[in-house]
Amino acid sequence: MAILIIDQVIKIEVKTTMTLHECIRVTDWFHILFIENNGMAWGMSIMPKIMLSLFRFVAIFVIAWYISRQIMRGARTVYVVLLSMLLAGAAGNLIDCMFYGLTFSNSTPYSVSCLVPFGTGYAPFLEGRVVDMFYFPLIVTHYPDWFPFWGGQQFIFFSPVFNFADASISVSVIAMLLFCRKELRNLSFK
Repeated sequence: MAILIIDQVIKIEVKTTMTLHECIRVTDWFHILFIENNGMAWGMSIMPKIMLSLFRFVAIFVIAWYISRQIMRGARTVYVVLLSMLLAGAAGNLIDCMFYGLTFSNSTPYSVSCLVPFGTGYAPFLEGRVVDMFYFPLIVTHYPDWFPFWGGQQFIFFSPVFNFADASISVSVIAMLLFCRKELRNLSFK
């Protein structure tokens, strides 16, 4: 629950105080960059937004059901906590899709979004955009001119912009791969 609350507080603060694409440079390698993501990770759109939101809803239901089964079976606490982090991250992004379009005005590079009467926002139910803001351009350089295809173009190491929910999902998956191999090998939905 704490992950979900932290995620939503950060997103609402960014959405209601920054213009779209506004960037606050915290350090050379850490920026708060407000973007809205209409698709999946890195803005990919391989299916219509409504289908993606419904897929997220089903995935959240399955993860919640699986967590309850693992608790009943007496699974290790670390496994249940990591699954719960995954669930909270997925739920945080689904909340954006479900309600932000209904409750906020459209974000633009020229104006800050604000709360509007429910149902009069920028998008219908399940079609809101996910708010992303964490940007870590750790290395900013250029490809050598002789480099095929991209010679002379800018290269940024770690260019994704993500949110707290995305970080929760990523950390939980990596931690499960490192510390819960036994559970993942015996993965069962029975």
